[in-house]
Amino acid sequence: MNKTIIKPAKSAPAVGPYNHAVRIGDLLFCSGQIPLDPATGNLVVGDIKVQTDRVLQNVKTVLEDQGLTFSNVVKSTVFVTNLADFAAMNEVYAKYFTTDFPARSTVQVAALPKGAIVEIEVIAHF
Repeated sequence: MNKTIIKPAKSAPAVGPYNHAVRIGDLLFCSGQIPLDPATGNLVVGDIKVQTDRVLQNVKTVLEDQGLTFSNVVKSTVFVTNLADFAAMNEVYAKYFTTDFPARSTVQVAALPKGAIVEIEVIAHF
C-alpha cells in the first residue's frame, strides 16, 4: 500500500519533524493540530473556545485539502491541559461535528506544544 504525505499549502508549517497528515489506502491519519494561525505560524491567544475553534479550522484545512469534511472523520482524540474546560471545548466541537459523530477520546495532559491548551488529531475515511 502506498503512503502519501499530506502538507496543505494553506496550513501553518509543522512545528517538528512530522507531516500534517499521511494517507494510507482509504484512511487519512491527521497529526494533532494546535491553535496556530496559518498566516503567521503563531499561537492564537485566547480561552479554550477561541483555541478550539482555531484548532478545528486547522483540521478542516487538512481535510479539505484531501476533498474531505468532518463527516469523513471516524475517530478524534482531544488533548486538553485542563479537563475543567471540557464543556466549553465540547460547545465549539459540536459546531464542527454536527451529525454521525466520530468515536472520540478526550485526555488531560500536562502541557502541549507552544503553550497551547488544546490539541486535536483525527482519522478520516475516504
